[in-house]
Amino acid sequence: MFDLLQSQWFHNSLLAWLIGAGTAVVSFVVLMFVRRALASRVGKIAERTTNHLDDMVAGVVENTRPWVLVALSLYLGALPLNLGPFELYLRTAAKLVVLWQAALWGGSAVSFWVTHYMRHRTATNDRTSIAMVSAMGVGAKLLLWVLVIITALKSVFDINITPLITGLGVGGIAVALAVQNILGDLLAALAIVFDKPFDVGDTIAIDHLTGTVEHIGLKTTRIRSINGEQVSVGNADLLKSKLHNFKRMEHRRAAFNLDIPFDTPIPVLARLPKIVEEIVTSQKKVRFDRCHVSSFGESAIRLETVYFVLDPDYKTYMDTQQAIYLDVLGRFATEDVRFMPPIRTVYTVEQGGAT
Repeated sequence: MFDLLQSQWFHNSLLAWLIGAGTAVVSFVVLMFVRRALASRVGKIAERTTNHLDDMVAGVVENTRPWVLVALSLYLGALPLNLGPFELYLRTAAKLVVLWQAALWGGSAVSFWVTHYMRHRTATNDRTSIAMVSAMGVGAKLLLWVLVIITALKSVFDINITPLITGLGVGGIAVALAVQNILGDLLAALAIVFDKPFDVGDTIAIDHLTGTVEHIGLKTTRIRSINGEQVSVGNADLLKSKLHNFKRMEHRRAAFNLDIPFDTPIPVLARLPKIVEEIVTSQKKVRFDRCHVSSFGESAIRLETVYFVLDPDYKTYMDTQQAIYLDVLGRFATEDVRFMPPIRTVYTVEQGGAT
């Protein structure tokens, strides 16, 4: 029996082959057990937490291919064996398998991120963000595989990749300079998608343009102005401007002035702020701020009123303002209070006399 175990088979004893086979089998069982235990453990943690990092880790672990574990087990089993020139090929294959699995893990992480983002954007029908994130996912996977291939050329096949990287760098700079405006708008589009200063359907104002956002593209954003025409604005120019988003307005501030004649009795003038407050607070979705005698004008006493409409809708704001103005006219008429129009007295001097 001992002689049989010491018999040579392809430059190795039968005992060495049996030890190698046993090592491979044990390694595969251990690796599968670790994979399953790790997936189960991370999965249970993911069920108890609200963050998505552990969910992504669970998905990455699940994406570990069994055939990769088989290849690694065979490599570990073959380490004590004398395989001659085949050792180099075995070592090369093992490195390629590890790089392949690393690329699969990275692709799984990218897919999880894209799917997670899609799940939140599909409900809002944000097609622009969905298309852009999908394109970013494809680009990220492509970049990942390029890095894996470059790493394989250098570490596995020992190829000098410096000229290749230099060429890619020079070419990338040339392309970037040629399309810098397009790249600027593209990066601005990414900023719009992730920073979300506005969404499709929002009413915004930039510089002298006010309108509703109809489409957010990779290079331009199309806005339907209040005059009816469609205006295309470059994304980079859009982010450089001071932008007002009226749809996200929580309330609207309103202020108006009432000019009262100087001959208004002081007791009546003292009651007017309270009357204005009653008129304003009688409206729905309104928060009264103040009403004071603010200044003495050239021909009248000025009464200044400030309030907030607690609804961003512009029509509601105008309806409320109209109702307040009509009530002010009615109440002031009841109090026999007149409004003073702007009056300016001009004296002219003629030669030989005055007028």
